[in-house]
Amino acid sequence: MAAPPTLAPVQTTSIIRLPSTGTITDVANSVPFGIYADLTSDLYSVDFLSGAADQVAFTYMKMAGNVLDIELTADNVYSAYEEAVLEYSYHINLHQAKNVMSDVLGSTTGTFDHDGQFKSGPLSASLSGTFIQLKYPRFNYSYVRRVVDGVATEISLGGNRTEYSATIEAIVNQQDYDLQALLASDPEWSGTIGGKRIEVSKVFYRTPRAAWRFYGYYGGLTTVGNFHNYGQWADDSMYEVIPVWHNKLQAIQYENAIWTRLSHYSYELVNNKLRIYPVPSQVEPKTIHFRFFVDDDAWSEESDQQIGMDGINNVNTLPFTNIPFENINSMGKQWIRDYAFAISLEMLGYVRSKFAAIPIPGENVTLNGPALIERGSTEQNRLRDQLKEILDQLTYEALTERDANISQNAEKVQDSIPLPIWVR
Repeated sequence: MAAPPTLAPVQTTSIIRLPSTGTITDVANSVPFGIYADLTSDLYSVDFLSGAADQVAFTYMKMAGNVLDIELTADNVYSAYEEAVLEYSYHINLHQAKNVMSDVLGSTTGTFDHDGQFKSGPLSASLSGTFIQLKYPRFNYSYVRRVVDGVATEISLGGNRTEYSATIEAIVNQQDYDLQALLASDPEWSGTIGGKRIEVSKVFYRTPRAAWRFYGYYGGLTTVGNFHNYGQWADDSMYEVIPVWHNKLQAIQYENAIWTRLSHYSYELVNNKLRIYPVPSQVEPKTIHFRFFVDDDAWSEESDQQIGMDGINNVNTLPFTNIPFENINSMGKQWIRDYAFAISLEMLGYVRSKFAAIPIPGENVTLNGPALIERGSTEQNRLRDQLKEILDQLTYEALTERDANISQNAEKVQDSIPLPIWVR
C-alpha cells in the first residue's frame, strides 16, 4: 500500500483577504479616478491618501477581520473611499445649487473634463483655479431682473432688446402701409431684419415735447403748482416749494393733453399693416415715424452687448467642481467613512454571492453574500437620505424662515415679561 502523499500547500490562508492596515503609497495607483491622488490636479490631497489608508483599518476592525477572513483587498477599500468622497461632494454641490441658482443665472460657466474639473478653454479662463461652490454669492435677483427686463422692453423703458426707429413718407390719399414689406425692401433695413418678423411698438407723426414745454424757462405756463397759475414771479421769489412727485404728475397730465389735443390722427395696426385715420392729405402728415423690435430667438444674444445668454442656465452649467478634500469638515469625513464602509459591505456581498455554499468534508458552509448586499445597499440609502434631509433644513430659504420664527418667539417671550414700575 502506497504511503499517503505529503501535502505541501503554498499557504494555509486565503490568498485574497483584507489586510489589517492600508498603505498610503498604494492609494494613488488603486483609486479608479484619482481625482484627489493626481499630483497635477488642483484637488491633490495628502490627507485623502491618509484617509483612504486609514479606512482599511476601520473596515478590517468593523468587519472583525481578526476573527474571520474578509475576501476584499485594500484596493477595494481605497476605491470605496474615493466613491464616498465623490458622493458627498455631489450632494453638497446639489444643495448649494438650490441656494444660489436664482442669483447666478447668466453668470460665467465653464468647460469640464471627465472628472468634472475645469479644463482650459474660453469659458473656464476666468474661473480656473477657483472653487466657486465654496463661495458665498451676492443676492441679486438674477431671474427676477431678467423678467423685469422683458417687461421693461414691452413698455419701452429699457430692457435687453434693441429697439429701432424708422420713418416712412406719407402718400396723399393712401391710407394703408405695409411696414414689414417697406422695411424688407429698404437696403438700409433689409440686412438688420433678414426676413424676420418685426414687432412695432409705437407709431407717431409728431413727437410731443412735454419735458421741454413744461420745464422750460417759464414755458408760457407761468409758475405751476397745485394745477394753478401763480403768476410770473421773478427768480428766487417763490413762495411755495412744490414736491417732485407733484411736478411729475403734472408732466404726465400735460403730455397726455398734447397727445390728445394736438394730434388729430389715429391709426390701426394689424399684422404690421398700418392704417391711418383720416386719409393723409396735402397738409398732414408728411412723415410717419415708428419704433420696432426685430423678432429674434429668445436665446439669441445681441452682438453689441452681453446679457448672459451663454452663461449659466441650469444646474448642468453651474461651474461647480468636486469639493476639495481639505474643505470637508469632521462631520463630512465621518459620513464618508460610514458610506465607504457600506460600499465595502456591498462589494463583499457580491464576492460571497458567487458561491452560495462551499463544500467541506462532511458538510457545506453557506455564505452570507445576499445579506451583505442588502445591508450595504440599505445603509447607503439611509446615509444619503439622512444627508439630504439635513441639507434641506439648511438651505438659505429654510435658514431665513427659522430666523423669522426665532424672532417672533423672542417677541412673544418679551411680551410676557411685566413692565417695571418706576418709583420717583
